[in-house]
Amino acid sequence: MEKNNIFTLVLASFVFATSVIAIQASDGKAKKSQEKAHVTKYVVLAAGLGTRFLPFTKAVPKEMLPIIDKPAIQYIVEEGVDAGITNFLMVTSKSKHALECYFDFNRELERILKEKNKFYLLESVNKIAEQARFTYVRQTEPLGTGHAVLMARHCIGQEYFAIAFPDDLLFADYNVLEKMISISKQEKGSVILVQEVPQERVSSYGVVSIKNQISDNIFEISALVEKPKLEEAPSNLAIVGRYVLSHKVFDSIEAIWPENTGELQLTDAINHMLNNGERVFVYKIDSGRHDTGNPLGWLKAVIDVALKSPTYGEKLKEYIAEIIQ
Repeated sequence: MEKNNIFTLVLASFVFATSVIAIQASDGKAKKSQEKAHVTKYVVLAAGLGTRFLPFTKAVPKEMLPIIDKPAIQYIVEEGVDAGITNFLMVTSKSKHALECYFDFNRELERILKEKNKFYLLESVNKIAEQARFTYVRQTEPLGTGHAVLMARHCIGQEYFAIAFPDDLLFADYNVLEKMISISKQEKGSVILVQEVPQERVSSYGVVSIKNQISDNIFEISALVEKPKLEEAPSNLAIVGRYVLSHKVFDSIEAIWPENTGELQLTDAINHMLNNGERVFVYKIDSGRHDTGNPLGWLKAVIDVALKSPTYGEKLKEYIAEIIQ
């Protein structure tokens, strides 16, 4: 009897010790995974009115404009998921309910498609719904890009996070956002995406002032200048709608809050960060960017994607050849 008790005690101790080791190993893996993930949240600024697409945008968000068979906003979210991000914070306005519906399941539609053996038509968006989590925050007044970013503050901790302006779609042969996150981790600073523009067009963009060059495509900057005069532009590197920023940008946004009702611009907040010792870098891309915030830019994006499509590419080329003869 005593031997049985001793055996039971030894067995219980062994099981307990094994469980502790397993828990510690699991915690270690989780901690290592958390440490490795430099950016886990993606703030998507989708509150704009889309006036350049009226009357279409009177009822449908411009982010839902189709690029062939997917809305523009899906490309943004897929970019984030492919970069390892699963938490998306959509800053929207009162007319953007379609965004919430799109990234949700539609069980009735799924049932109908299954019956018709067409469930594959929802595969791409359902995959996102399974992998990602979405939080929707409403910007009740159009008070600028800085104010829109500030709407997400309560969801961001003491961490770096990514920001997207969904008008800018990137069709590079690699994940640009993932590269920006890597640079931010390596340089321990914020990163902004830029692209060279013709010198005569710099007054239409926010451009950056270079402090020093890190590599062919990476630069540390000293300032951002919003739509400078041609003769005053510090460079022709124009800001594209992707950022990886320190959480300290929120303090900077609040620090520049105007006394009177006015707009808060993200560029002003980043300049405030720079003036207070924060390091900010830019990553330069050479091609692959489309501005879908205007009808011509959207048309170019649709044509570019369609020409590369295995389904539509050859037929579209034939049609274009016919109509330009």
